[in-house]
Amino acid sequence: MVNCERLPPSIPTGEFADRRRKLAARFRRLKIDAFLVTALPNIRYLCGFTGSNGALLVLPGDAVFFTDPRYTTQSAQECDCPAQTVEGSTLGGVAREIASRNIPRIGFERNRISFLAHDFLRGKLPATLNLIPVEGEVEKLRMVKSQAEIALIRASVQLNSEAYERALARFKPTMRECDLALEIDLQMRRLGAEGTAFETIVAAGERAALPHARPTHQKIGANRLLLVDMGASLDGYASDMTRTAAVGKPSQPDRDVYHAVLEAQRAAVAAVKPGIRVHEVDRAARSVLDRHGLGSFFVHSTGHGLGLEIHEPPRLGQKEKPVLEEGMAITIEPGVYRPGQVGVRIEDTVLVTARGCEVLTPTSKELRLL
Repeated sequence: MVNCERLPPSIPTGEFADRRRKLAARFRRLKIDAFLVTALPNIRYLCGFTGSNGALLVLPGDAVFFTDPRYTTQSAQECDCPAQTVEGSTLGGVAREIASRNIPRIGFERNRISFLAHDFLRGKLPATLNLIPVEGEVEKLRMVKSQAEIALIRASVQLNSEAYERALARFKPTMRECDLALEIDLQMRRLGAEGTAFETIVAAGERAALPHARPTHQKIGANRLLLVDMGASLDGYASDMTRTAAVGKPSQPDRDVYHAVLEAQRAAVAAVKPGIRVHEVDRAARSVLDRHGLGSFFVHSTGHGLGLEIHEPPRLGQKEKPVLEEGMAITIEPGVYRPGQVGVRIEDTVLVTARGCEVLTPTSKELRLL
């Protein structure tokens, strides 16, 4: 297992330049001459910078990173391309660079930039320059993971499961939901995570019927189900796992719901392979729950991609059309939520392989009695 003394795998420096070349190869189709990247996860993906402020100008065969004086040293250490420190507005420095290069058509991330930032750029750039909205191009590249990324996700998954085991070793029914959530987060940190990939969900009994319940000061109690949804962030890469355990002796109806969800989750995992459309994976889970009369209580998609962000394309929903490809990292997480009664979700992180898939999550899915 990953621990504080063991460094996680890292992304080879040359991989960032390869990613930028793949992005630049799309410029002709997009009818742009350069691309301004402002979303921090996309910047990290393309040049390695991990700070909180920056912009990356990607050109054919070239790239320039911009940040503020707080990150002068860090950007020099992390970025594999030239980095400029800008006094004042970072986007102001970007605008000056674009104007000096006389670039006629600049693509920008329409789904990632604020209206205020767009307005600012438009006001600083020559009127003859075209700002062209582009959506999801870097995210499309990010969907298929490299071997280095897969190694990081695998390590994050292992750390996440170990943190779960360590937290449950300290579990008592008298704990509050927030106490268990805190214990989980603490164990992740002790094992070497830089933090959680999202806010840890701990929900007991009828509160588990809230798909995104936030931990409360309510005691967990006995003879009910306990849902935990957790993910670690390790060197930027996320893991995601949900397990539903039984505290004491659960009722037979609760057991029945659990086993129906488990059957649905396994059916969806079995459907994962290259070439299948994501809505077919969703249908595999949904058809099982329909057969058990529980389909109307499954209120979200069957899963999503993950990597540098906890939610990435593709989304495994009923109407989604993308095709799974080898190297995609996704979650499989059907659930049943009966308001005021019970909630069950079971989730694994799954890697699409050449002939099917590999479930990366090592934690057992059998109903665990605490």
